[in-house]
Amino acid sequence: MPSPSKDVDFEALRRRMVEQQLKARGISDAAVLSAMQQVPREAFVPDEYRADSYKDGPLPIGAGQTISQPYIVALMTELLSLGSRDRVLEIGTGSGYQSAVLHAITSNVYSIERLSSLALQAERVLTLIGCGAVTIRTGDGSLGWPEEAPFDAIIVTSGAPEIPEPLKSQLSDGGRLVIPAGTRHSQTLFRIKRSHDVFTISEHCGCVFVPLIGTYGWSREQ
Repeated sequence: MPSPSKDVDFEALRRRMVEQQLKARGISDAAVLSAMQQVPREAFVPDEYRADSYKDGPLPIGAGQTISQPYIVALMTELLSLGSRDRVLEIGTGSGYQSAVLHAITSNVYSIERLSSLALQAERVLTLIGCGAVTIRTGDGSLGWPEEAPFDAIIVTSGAPEIPEPLKSQLSDGGRLVIPAGTRHSQTLFRIKRSHDVFTISEHCGCVFVPLIGTYGWSREQ
């Protein structure tokens, strides 16, 4: 059963999460660690799960979606190698937690969410915690956001059958794309870096994300 959150010291849990789940597992980027320390993860989960906000795992947020494990959020953010002026595109706003972590590093954050109910809820929470500069729209994230391209970094928070070509094409020269890709139920985390028209791909770890639904993702029927 979900735990009640009355009298929970979230700041202490957040510090412990940074030390035991992130630093202890190799996350070393100072900007990422600072962002994970700042952002109140408990604000992005349903009330009944708030006491579990800093446990080492994903949590349900409704509509069949989840908020990712803190370590995966930190790892994907670290792989983006963000600078404070970078323009970032997030595919899959979800709860808005990853958006807030990105915003703590750079204010140039764009995010696309397929489900309007989640997009509206994420906007509300992001505004409440001072991250209202994140620009969110509802749509097919697998197509990217060509009107705002190019991006220095693109992060995809759902599993794709393959790396979408539109996202690769919307990277700036030197841009980085971090995406889980594989089967619907098991993926590998990839990092793609663009140098002119050459894309260098590296593999990082196995993972399991909810499916990327869209033109360059999975169909609803699949």
